[in-house]
Amino acid sequence: MAPVTLAPSPITPTVDFDRDGVQHGFLRLPYSRDDSAWGSVMIPVTVVRNGSGPTALLTGANHGDEYEGAVALFDLAQTLTADRVAGRVIIVPAMNYPAFQAGTRTSPIDKGNLNRSFPGRPDGTVTQKIADYFARELLPLADLVMDIHSGGRTLDFVPFAAAHILPDKDQEARCFAAVAAFAAPYSMRMLEIDAVGMYDTAAEELGKTFVTTELGGGGTGRAETIAIAKRGVRNVLRHAGILTGAPPADGRPAEAGRWLDMPSADCFRFAEDSGLIEACVDLGQPVRKGDLLARIHPIGRTGLAPSEYRAALDGILAARHFPGLVKAGDCIAVVGTVED
Repeated sequence: MAPVTLAPSPITPTVDFDRDGVQHGFLRLPYSRDDSAWGSVMIPVTVVRNGSGPTALLTGANHGDEYEGAVALFDLAQTLTADRVAGRVIIVPAMNYPAFQAGTRTSPIDKGNLNRSFPGRPDGTVTQKIADYFARELLPLADLVMDIHSGGRTLDFVPFAAAHILPDKDQEARCFAAVAAFAAPYSMRMLEIDAVGMYDTAAEELGKTFVTTELGGGGTGRAETIAIAKRGVRNVLRHAGILTGAPPADGRPAEAGRWLDMPSADCFRFAEDSGLIEACVDLGQPVRKGDLLARIHPIGRTGLAPSEYRAALDGILAARHFPGLVKAGDCIAVVGTVED
């Protein structure tokens, strides 16, 4: 059987990735629609290059309702100068730009979840075309890939940087060294519950050093978590030898916080009922196996007892459902185990 040959990507960059200096432009994706017959999706991109050296690919708003990455990267794109760079930095503050404009997790155009759409298709939906361009054009350019996430409108996290357990232990060690360099309050050895089609997987399968985060949530960005993102991005660029010069003297240690593990599916609790959620533990608080994490109260009538959800292992509450109402199937709590 002859190998499948994919069509070229329809996305055209308005920047030259091989030119020295600072360039601000777009990844232009043609998108014909009712209000613009020959329209385009214009995804902002910045390239900062200075001679030879490693390349970092930095992305935010992979999900459109997660804001710490977008704030940190729009700021970096505006302030980073070529004389501070040894190599190249590619900055895409709002990777899923249609979702980012709408303030939604998935694209309003095709309901595509970009972080479940890899490797994408050049002849697919808008979301699939964006995934294809990153998979075939941008990821191969990169040595280091950092994708900044938070909990969006439905989850809230203790702020952590993370990488995955990988078959290639040298690659895994590089990833966890970059996580440590990010210096978030928590660092996570992460287990994914839904890894099919993820950007993470696409980068890791190419052998890249990959770092991700979960920095708060609730569909907003707090001053604390935005500061963690801004500082962490620069810490990792410095760790990779791409950002030169001394770090600012802000009195904050550039070292990883407490290390957490997500060793099994026992970390996750999912709602089996719909209703009003009552949090019984706050983020970051310690829990023991059997401790009550949350109750879900029926809301159809009074006089009914709530359902109880308990921890399956010892650790801390690393994430929780954010809205007050919950539906059956929602993730309501994640317990991370604490490394000694």
